[in-house]
Amino acid sequence: MNVRGAVLVTGTEVLSGATRDRNGPWISQRLGALGVEVEGIHQVGDRPEDLLATLEFLRGRGIDLVVTSGGLGPTADDLTAEVVGRFAGRPLRLDEKMERTIEAILAEFARRFNFDPESLRTANRKQAMVPEGAVPIDPVGTAPGLVVPAGDQVVIVLPGPPRELQGMWENAIAAAPAREMLARAEPYQVLALRLFAVPESELAASLREIGASTDLSALEITTCLRGGELEVDVRYRDGAEDAAAALRAGLVERHGPCVFSETGQSVTDVVVGLLDGRTIAVAESCTSGLLAARLTERPGSSAYFMGGVVTYSNDAKAELLGVPAELIARTGAVSTEVAEAMADGAIERFGADIGVGITGIAGPDGGTQDKPVGYVCISAAVRGERRTRDPVLPGGRADVRERSVTAALHLVRNLLLGEQLPR
Repeated sequence: MNVRGAVLVTGTEVLSGATRDRNGPWISQRLGALGVEVEGIHQVGDRPEDLLATLEFLRGRGIDLVVTSGGLGPTADDLTAEVVGRFAGRPLRLDEKMERTIEAILAEFARRFNFDPESLRTANRKQAMVPEGAVPIDPVGTAPGLVVPAGDQVVIVLPGPPRELQGMWENAIAAAPAREMLARAEPYQVLALRLFAVPESELAASLREIGASTDLSALEITTCLRGGELEVDVRYRDGAEDAAAALRAGLVERHGPCVFSETGQSVTDVVVGLLDGRTIAVAESCTSGLLAARLTERPGSSAYFMGGVVTYSNDAKAELLGVPAELIARTGAVSTEVAEAMADGAIERFGADIGVGITGIAGPDGGTQDKPVGYVCISAAVRGERRTRDPVLPGGRADVRERSVTAALHLVRNLLLGEQLPR
């Protein structure tokens, strides 16, 4: 049997929506990479009876490995260690070594922020209480983690702050009870395809056609439309390699240049790789610098990114990019002609090899019958050649802006590869 896992996120602030859960998906992804079949991500408030009931529910579901996040702080509502100990039948005991470790951490806080020493000692003692037989994990912040054997199960208990949880992950899964459980898991192999300008209906038809000639039942296929791109993630165990290869070949054969990644790589990373020593500059209106931000997310971006300018007003387009005022008056600020002039202006102003211009109507107001909300004009140019598109993008203001950036990056990719995508 494969190892089955679950994630249990605690905290009333998460359950109420006041805080977004960043831990559940992160843990689930890591467990999947280790070969664990993740049953689900569960959320409970800071109520010990609900936490205990959920742990019992997961035991009844045959879950082998549970990872919890949150509830390890010094306050009265931080009860995860106590509840997990009760669930595992392991009473809490003071771990004197952990007490000294936490004491040293808190002493630094006391010196810097003039905290009350007696309150810190009380908090120190509470956080150093460990279920008998559990493996404590040294904290990244002030809260230690735990790996708790619970009969046939193992419960990994980690703090709520993502930075702390992620910093303790490797030590947690290396602890003996977790390591022995994970040794039973058979890692998945992964295929991650990314497509652009392919409707979901066409992808569904392609999957049906491929499945008619190849047995895909051994593949776990997940498709998702995210930000205008289609993600096809496939997980499979040893023995299903031929089916995965047939699926990959079938999608590439049917959708050709619309498949921009076969490794899950983002379009931004693909574009940066294709630059190959060339430089790029951007001129943005409706996207307000979001394209520049995407291109400069990765370290070393100064080697290829020359600069960008955000020009909302017509005067700024003329003065900063050299877009002729007569052109704006004749075609309107949102037009393919102005987008092309903005791309050319970015090249000239920054001395770049490649320029990108984006102008559009992100909404919610400003649309007309001819140019509705979501109408965006994008141009990518290299000296002597260009690609220009003017799609009407769906969604609210944030969606239109994000999709415009994605469309612009794909236009740059097509330009660098000498490809054309269907309109």
